[in-house]
Amino acid sequence: MLNEKIINQAEEKCLPIFKQIDSNEAYFSKLVLDAFHKYNVSENHFNMTTGYGYNDLGREVIENIYAEVLKGEAALVRNQFISGSHALSTALFALLRPNDTLLSISGTPYDTLHEVIGIKDNPSSLKSFNINYEQIDLINNNFDETKIINTLKTKKIKLIAIQRSKGYSTRKSIDIKSIASIITKIREIDKDVIIMVDNCYCEFVEQTSPLEVGADLIVGSLIKNLGASIASNGAYIVGKKKLVDLCGERLNLPGEGKDVGPTLGANKSFLQGLFFAPSVVASALKTAVLTSYLASFLGFKVEPLYNDKRVDIVQNIIFNDKDKLIKYVQAIQKNSPIDSNSLPLPAPMPGYDDEVIMASGSFTQGSSIELSCDGPLREPYIAYQQGGITYNYGKLIIIEALNSLLENN
Repeated sequence: MLNEKIINQAEEKCLPIFKQIDSNEAYFSKLVLDAFHKYNVSENHFNMTTGYGYNDLGREVIENIYAEVLKGEAALVRNQFISGSHALSTALFALLRPNDTLLSISGTPYDTLHEVIGIKDNPSSLKSFNINYEQIDLINNNFDETKIINTLKTKKIKLIAIQRSKGYSTRKSIDIKSIASIITKIREIDKDVIIMVDNCYCEFVEQTSPLEVGADLIVGSLIKNLGASIASNGAYIVGKKKLVDLCGERLNLPGEGKDVGPTLGANKSFLQGLFFAPSVVASALKTAVLTSYLASFLGFKVEPLYNDKRVDIVQNIIFNDKDKLIKYVQAIQKNSPIDSNSLPLPAPMPGYDDEVIMASGSFTQGSSIELSCDGPLREPYIAYQQGGITYNYGKLIIIEALNSLLENN
């Protein structure tokens, strides 16, 4: 069993990593606070609009701050977005036209985009509008530079998509250094191709934004890192103004675009969420580091290792055993603050090919910045764990979950 002595030893071993995380938190805290000061955030910006949402001063300030913090020209930050996948879908439909080609250079995108793209048949997909799709898989977790360059030399590509976080794949997540390198090579061949990065789970982990190394757009969810468990829904698109404006017109309607969209009371939670995000992301990272160390100590394969460089807040535990995956996810739910009496079971989910088991004992349904754990019922039976509003809550939950595995075995 994981007793107090083992936990203390684990935390002592993780302490140098925790100090690095604290330093990162300080950097992002100053970045956010400076942006709040630059745009003179006041209580007036918490006010809500209804109906069309004309002249929403808080919405405008929020989008200015997001653009500032994430290093973009403009931002679209809306509670009308249901999820990060919805924001990605909006961007793809906004920027692609019939006979255009979308190229994913990080392999197969996350499951929820398969029907958006047309990898899986759907009459509303990009494919149904004669938008072509191609993908280039990673090689040993690296971009296949030769194939990417050859493709760009022989075909006209309208938009290149990069998914940083691993999703439900077995690959590693992609760091900024790798993105910077491949964008430099892409721009040598095509200066006009749109490069869009799915930034979900990665915000406030590395200090450089993908937009600073040449990406045109980044997209993410507010019930992940930047909402800090305070935002109840929403997502963002940040990047070049002309592209963000097109996304606003796709989300709303041509001619009105970003100028409409009622905030319905979300402004305060969006601002407060971003304000707390550096601290909450730091807690999530510390929870992931401790999980990695303890799970490895108990003999489970993990990715990343506790002392690996981290790109996102996701921690994998590779069980290679269906029953162990199920038991661990159920134990996370049992020890979570909300719905602890619920028993997660594998089940079909919209947008996924395999049955998925999911623990999310969270204040916001599906919030991945609150400690959650899920995984598809397919080999090698990986638990994808993310989040932790505070380190101490995260520590309590994962210790109990790991000990439950020991009891069951």
